[in-house]
Amino acid sequence: MKRYDVIVVGAGPAGSTAAFRLASAGADVLLLDRARFPRDKPCGGGVTGRAARLIPFSIDPVVEQVVTHADLRLRYGRTHARGSGRPLVYMTQRRHLDHYLAERAAAAGADFRDGVRVTAVESGEDGAVVAAEGERIAADALIGADGVNGITARALSLGGNTTVGVALEGNLPHEKIDEARYDGRVALELGIVPGGYGWVFPKGDHVNVGVGGWASEGPRLRDHLRRLCAEHGASLEDLEDVRGYRLPLRSPKATLARGRALLVGDAAGLIDPVSGDGMFEGFLSSKLAGESVLDLLAGRERTLDPYGPRLARLLATHLWASWGVKAALDRFPRATFALAGTRVVWSAVERLLSGDVPDVGAVRGLARPPLKALALLARASGDPGRAYRSA
Repeated sequence: MKRYDVIVVGAGPAGSTAAFRLASAGADVLLLDRARFPRDKPCGGGVTGRAARLIPFSIDPVVEQVVTHADLRLRYGRTHARGSGRPLVYMTQRRHLDHYLAERAAAAGADFRDGVRVTAVESGEDGAVVAAEGERIAADALIGADGVNGITARALSLGGNTTVGVALEGNLPHEKIDEARYDGRVALELGIVPGGYGWVFPKGDHVNVGVGGWASEGPRLRDHLRRLCAEHGASLEDLEDVRGYRLPLRSPKATLARGRALLVGDAAGLIDPVSGDGMFEGFLSSKLAGESVLDLLAGRERTLDPYGPRLARLLATHLWASWGVKAALDRFPRATFALAGTRVVWSAVERLLSGDVPDVGAVRGLARPPLKALALLARASGDPGRAYRSA
């Protein structure tokens, strides 16, 4: 039976960057994915500055737009135009980004095999075994990066994700919309979908248009998307590659690692409750996963178990604050929008998105009073993120 130091199942952003880090450190890595690359995936494709800082190399070759400004609007009414000109989000397409990341992992020495479907996963005290294409392959450690629908979490009874949201998106060619309006700028439509928002993201030759909200909004998403298109001078029928997807979130008490296996990215239910984005969480989890696996291989740890609590601690404040804002927007949209649109709060948001500060707990100065007001609104909404803060 062929044996590696590490098998990574899933070559999305979290899986590929984990494979890159491990291969660069000298580990013998096998990276598997059931799709043929390049392949597309439903996703806005935005990489915030704080997420980009966690990637161990530049993604400039696949960046199509650099977002520096945002138009925030409540229920298609009043608009806050914000932005100081500093880079906030690097816009990519997932078919290009994911292919690029997998290629970098392969260039670092990982054995990358696409078009390979994993049919079984086992993990024990001495390592892990995966079955793929009629072959059994062993490793000292296993990283599950195969997404919300992947086999790894189910087979190993890890994660315990629940679907908390759904989204529907499509691409609008530049000839169908005012291209200049979105050059370096995102449009965020708040309060138009319960538990979510609408967006227009600029790309190289099109804009990505989408809506997302609570899972219960699934049957109404197409109507929400139609209205969003109309408000931006376009038609739903002009959208290309329209697709929907589920947004997973882990339980606060979920086990993300056991023995010789762990989960990263979407497989671990790591998304931001407000934005529905998981890039930052995915790259953070891949960094910690790489460190944990190297500790195991070097004999500094006997299992990968410490990975889960460490990741949960690093994300606790972020998740608590994000859940609070989400609840406040749902219950008190006008007050929350007014506070979020103040220039001092936007300055704090810019610092968070760029990665200048790790989380809201590190924000100081003028932004503290309105942030405290947002926290009071969150508590009045029931503080749904409290469980993540105390987990």
